[in-house]
Amino acid sequence: MRPSELLRYLFFGFTYLLLTVKVNAQRNMGNIGNMGSMMGRGGGISGSASKGTKNDSLQRRDQFADSITIFYKYYNSNDAHALDTSINDFFVHYPVPYTSYTLGNLGAASKSYFSNPISHAGLDNGFHAFDTYFYTLDETPFYQTTRPYTELGYLLGGKGEQLIEIKHTQNKQKQLNFSFDYRFSNAPGNVKNQSANVNNMRITMHFQSKRKQHESYLVMLSNKTGASENGGLINGALLDSLSLNNPYELETRLGVSGMTFKNPFNTSITTGTTYKNNTLLWKQTYDIGQKDSIVKDTVTTYMFYPRLRFQSELKYSSSQFLFSDNKPDSIRYQQYFGYTLKPGTDVNMQDTWNKLSEEFSLVSFPQKTNSNQYLQIGGGYQTYRASFLNKDSWTHYDLYGFGVYKNKTKNQLWDMQAAGKLYLNGFYSGDYEAQMYLSRVLNGKGNYIKLAFQNLNRTPSLNLLGYTQFPIKALSGITKENTIDMMGALGNLSKEWKLQVNYQLINHYNYFNSGYQPISHSGVINYLRIQTDHKLALSTHWNWYHQMNIQIVDQSGPIHVPLLLTRERIAFEGNFYKNLNLSTGLEFIYHTDYKADGYMPFTGQFYTQNEFTLHNRPTSNAFLHFMIKRLKGYIRLENLNTLIPSSSALGTAYNFSAKNYPTNSLWFRVGVWWNFIN
Repeated sequence: MRPSELLRYLFFGFTYLLLTVKVNAQRNMGNIGNMGSMMGRGGGISGSASKGTKNDSLQRRDQFADSITIFYKYYNSNDAHALDTSINDFFVHYPVPYTSYTLGNLGAASKSYFSNPISHAGLDNGFHAFDTYFYTLDETPFYQTTRPYTELGYLLGGKGEQLIEIKHTQNKQKQLNFSFDYRFSNAPGNVKNQSANVNNMRITMHFQSKRKQHESYLVMLSNKTGASENGGLINGALLDSLSLNNPYELETRLGVSGMTFKNPFNTSITTGTTYKNNTLLWKQTYDIGQKDSIVKDTVTTYMFYPRLRFQSELKYSSSQFLFSDNKPDSIRYQQYFGYTLKPGTDVNMQDTWNKLSEEFSLVSFPQKTNSNQYLQIGGGYQTYRASFLNKDSWTHYDLYGFGVYKNKTKNQLWDMQAAGKLYLNGFYSGDYEAQMYLSRVLNGKGNYIKLAFQNLNRTPSLNLLGYTQFPIKALSGITKENTIDMMGALGNLSKEWKLQVNYQLINHYNYFNSGYQPISHSGVINYLRIQTDHKLALSTHWNWYHQMNIQIVDQSGPIHVPLLLTRERIAFEGNFYKNLNLSTGLEFIYHTDYKADGYMPFTGQFYTQNEFTLHNRPTSNAFLHFMIKRLKGYIRLENLNTLIPSSSALGTAYNFSAKNYPTNSLWFRVGVWWNFIN
């Protein structure tokens, strides 16, 4: 059975199980009921009381009739998090953060404005242009909730752009939790041959035995992106002289020339890139320790204090990277991209990767009453296989060991962690990663300090080494990339300010210096980023949200980033008419001029270039965000800067994300996110 079919059957089975579960509020949730103090503001989501019958006065009141207690923990983390109930930041729901850009529209290839080298050792395929849209294992939440919780979201944008989100979680009793996340986006685009769509699905199941000795985690992830590749405009300067003031008039370098028709419900890709990723994980733990119980009002709550844990993890993943063009133009291929193609020949490039890994580890807990202090030691074995359309397949394996020490003190003031991973044998022998993290709450006012250090030694991505069917010229040899990354931060959560400094020292940096040619930089690259975040109260209802990043990098190196990237929001905010939370104002996003990377659609790679300098106006957006009980609304008019005509002083009306790739024109978005408590 293929992985996609297996995920489909599991999804339908999970959905059927949800429909057959009898939805009852859990009157006693053990330790979950004590999480309110950990969740702070927004820890409970209020709802209207249900209407009673004529005998309501004779019935016992349901303590959960008006609220829900819900929290979640990320994969491989014990820290509890509450649901985000804020409305002032639209990027909480939008897949692409303001610190990244796309090649024109939602679903297109994306890249960070920051220096962002790969941060893990071992297997890496090298295709990352669509990573920002993927559900990942590290960001997978496992919930605990007193009542079934559902959230539905829908966003409608210009030219038929749409985004749909579905989230559901519920507990069957208190031992078993299910959760389901689905996200779909489709954007026909602002110019020709730019349509893109994204499908994401995530299913989790978490089971804990009645006496809390055994836990089991199941995660199923499915990601698919499909993006038409137009290669950019043939002549971007014509944007200033459009006869109909519609960028769709202009011809692009790839795709069928002439007028085409946009359909917001069409997800087929004629010329473009399709990436697929599926992951299935099963993790189990069994604890040895001390049993205990608490009896109150004839209800027994079982307690367990682990001292030694046996942990196993089985993971299977498959990835597919495809570029196809059913109607290629050999003349344009040669003229614009230097790619020789025989006339009448279709283009199909495809890499398929499958990986199976198994880990086993022992976890020791020195203090029985503090599960956030532990020492973990383990090892793992993985095999992987690559298949290509017109090339022999390739297989290999790896053997690695790892260790983690964590200690979050019971008074919640100190949090420290040290972790390391070393590849002992196999293709990636000698690769390693080491991290250290320390945070401290400094005083009762909420001031904190965070320090982090990471050293990474990694083999170049496999497509750079020639393990691919894509037209990438392989590196002549393997030179491991070594990165030292240090971070220090000082801030205050209640006053909402933070100062953070990141420093990177990169040796033998691997990058593309053209669309087809990777290269290993022979020198050492220094990179410094200073980040400031601050919320300033201008008056009773007016707030200024300031976010600024200053970046300094070796000018002679191949990393090109803007010196300044800032986002400024001026918002009128407050609670009005009891149930109306409002945030409305203006948002400005700006970066200084820099030599933005080029993009090669045939290889799916951003590459360093030195000929074109990106000069943009500040992006200006007007927004009206509100929340009424459980309903969130977002109304936005974006890219107001395009209303000002082009001039020598202010530059072109349209901003660009890369050479020949304009961003959207004046763009209207309206969206709602509505949560339900069953």
